[in-house]
Amino acid sequence: MQKQKIKPMNDKTPRDSAIIYLVAFALILAAVVGHAILSKTPAATPAARPAIIAGAPIAGAAANAPARMNFSQIIAAADAGKIATMSIRDRTATGQLADGSKFIATIEYDPAMLARISAAGANITIDDSKGWIDMLGTWLPLVLGVLFIFWIWRGIRNAGGAGMPSMSKYNPTKITTGKTKTTFSDIAGIDAEKREITEIIEFLKEPDKFKALGARVPRGILLAGEPGTGKTLLARAIAGEANVPFFATSGSDFSGIIVGLGVAKIKEIFDMAKRNSPCILFIDEIDAIGQHRGHSGFNDQDREQTLNQLLIEMDGFSTNSGIIVIGATNRPDMLDRALLRPGRFDRQVYIELPDLRGRREILNLYAKKVRLDDNVNLDDVARGTTGFTGADLENLLNEAALLAARDDHKKIQAADIEEARDKIMMGPRKNKKMRAEDIKLTAYHEAGHAFVSVHYRDITDPIHKATIIPRGRALGMVLTLPIDDKVSMTISEIRANLAIAMSGRAAEELFFGSDKITTGAEGDIAGATYLARYSITTAGLSDKIGTVAINQYEAGWNTRRGLENASEKTAESVDAEVRAWIDAAHRDATKILSRNKAVVRKLADALLARETLTREEIEEIVLGKSVRKDDAGNKVAKVKNIRKKK
Repeated sequence: MQKQKIKPMNDKTPRDSAIIYLVAFALILAAVVGHAILSKTPAATPAARPAIIAGAPIAGAAANAPARMNFSQIIAAADAGKIATMSIRDRTATGQLADGSKFIATIEYDPAMLARISAAGANITIDDSKGWIDMLGTWLPLVLGVLFIFWIWRGIRNAGGAGMPSMSKYNPTKITTGKTKTTFSDIAGIDAEKREITEIIEFLKEPDKFKALGARVPRGILLAGEPGTGKTLLARAIAGEANVPFFATSGSDFSGIIVGLGVAKIKEIFDMAKRNSPCILFIDEIDAIGQHRGHSGFNDQDREQTLNQLLIEMDGFSTNSGIIVIGATNRPDMLDRALLRPGRFDRQVYIELPDLRGRREILNLYAKKVRLDDNVNLDDVARGTTGFTGADLENLLNEAALLAARDDHKKIQAADIEEARDKIMMGPRKNKKMRAEDIKLTAYHEAGHAFVSVHYRDITDPIHKATIIPRGRALGMVLTLPIDDKVSMTISEIRANLAIAMSGRAAEELFFGSDKITTGAEGDIAGATYLARYSITTAGLSDKIGTVAINQYEAGWNTRRGLENASEKTAESVDAEVRAWIDAAHRDATKILSRNKAVVRKLADALLARETLTREEIEEIVLGKSVRKDDAGNKVAKVKNIRKKK
């Protein structure tokens, strides 16, 4: 890949123009300064602008130095006729006395006083000419303004002239050009998205086959998805698979403070693409110029004109021109409807977050670039990274490599990946100086979460570990490790998860009293409230509210929205139902913990002693598991006294 800027369409480069402007400015500045120096001649006038002398005491000076006179001395010398000449410039008066000695004084204009000195026989001259600094302050802003206006006018004139230099040369768009080496083998976890664009690659490879059938290949593809899902990488892979030139730019490159700049750049980049057809033209973050028209805002008119030019260019080339425009955005809901109609962005491909299988494939792909220890199980890593994008997974292995290097490990170990995942999800470790009482309360809080999680192990995701090591804003946490990806939840799963979320607060109340509860359950309460409200207002799982969708919260652009706004009465009913679900979950958690206080206390003591407990250690305490060996010498978990209380 080689990177280059748009070449200007004339022989003069922006650097040449800048040199010309600098030379012209230097000549004008020299002329202004020379004029100021040559025009600096004092004007002899009578006492037209009289002055009053502000006194300063006489200072001892050299013999030939002018004597500094104060107010009373000047007046006395003038009345006695001893002042022969006086020259005034600004607030400084210099002159000569009748005996030939020189003087200097600081004055302020006063017509009456200066007339008195002149009437006593003094020859007064007033120098009101401007120096070169005064001239520079007067003319420099004017000259700069004229040059700026000329530059703007020249750019606007040249933007639309045929054969004239493009205005975009003053702010060139950065474009990556050439044939990319990225192929589909460099991408994993998005097999369905690859199939969506297979015919695009076939058209670029064999256009005659489609022309013979009269088929029209999509002129544009819009790639949408969460940040880090691989939109840019997929666009590069399309060009690499088709072995055609790849032109990549960003939507923000078409915006600027100069009106008409975006339009000129759109014309220029499409002209370049037409000269290199067939090719891929990729515009990243296209929402920067493709937002809905008609919304007022800063520089909105220029942005709309840029969008109009983009619409014209996309609809302007012939059916089989060989130019495939690929746009990428995180916010497709912000794009103008005219941009999404057939004939422009015909095909819209939404790149989902990778599922369990996709995460495993992505980890396999990036694991080839690092050295992993034999104890690393990528299947477990994939299970514990639900919601991670491809970029997140690459960053996970990179963070693990950095941690391994810091600890002088020869290979990346499972503990390094575990630490890297915790750091990414919850932040780095915090060396907080906590009171013993706060540490103990945190241990019981997390023990409550862990116990209720094991209690509902047949319904919810299995527990992975519990820790009281502070990370980010959390003083402790309990992590689960999903067996597989879930696309939906039953109402029993939802109620179990609500009970798990409220079990930390329930443990605080049960073991320390209601007057000792803390703000540590803030995140638990927020998550439980969101889950309950979603279940009631969107999923229709409440018998009281019924199977209706109510817009009770502002959902993200890629999630289902409520179908209707709730009335005030309905909103009150929803709030009451959410409160009822949360209270029921709290009661459920309290009942489970109160029946097993001794086991919860034992679990909390273990957390205080070890800070972190694995799933095996937690289940050994809660379920009474012991480890024995079979006839072959392998370790087998034996469960004693398993009794699930409800």
